[in-house]
Amino acid sequence: MSRQVRRPINEMKLTFPAYSENERFARIAVSGFLSQLDPCIDELSDIKTAVSEGVTNAIVHGYRNTTGTVLLQVKIFPERRIYIKIQDKGCGIENVEQAMQPLFTTAPEEDRAGLGFAIMETFMEKVRVKSTRGKGTTVILERTVSSGKREL
Repeated sequence: MSRQVRRPINEMKLTFPAYSENERFARIAVSGFLSQLDPCIDELSDIKTAVSEGVTNAIVHGYRNTTGTVLLQVKIFPERRIYIKIQDKGCGIENVEQAMQPLFTTAPEEDRAGLGFAIMETFMEKVRVKSTRGKGTTVILERTVSSGKREL
C-alpha cells in the first residue's frame, strides 16, 4: 500500500541571522507570502503573531548569547492548508514538554513571560516541537486558512 505524498502548491524558504531585528522581517515575509490566499486580517494577524513567537524563541533561547541562523519555511497545500517551519541550530531544549508549559521560561532575567508556545498553540491548529540538546530546535506550525472573501 503506497502512501500518498502531499505536494505543496507553493512554498518559500528563507534564512536570516538570528538578530532580534529580523523577527519583524519574518512576520512581514510570511504575511506577504500568504497574501496570495487572501486571508482575513484577523487570521493573518494570528499567524504573524505565532511566527513572531517562534522566531523570537529561536533568537532569544536557541542562540542565547551567541548568534546563528534561523530557517523559515512556509508551504501552502491544497485546501488552503499552511505549514510553517522555524528552525535554529542553537542549544536545543532540554525538556520540550516543560518548555511548552505556560509561564515556563529559561530567560527570567530578560523578563520573558514564558508564553511563546501557549500563544502559538492558541493561534495555530497544530504545533509540533522537535529539539536536540546542542543541535537546535524545529517548530512546526499548521492551520487551514479560511477565505478572506466575505458575503455582505
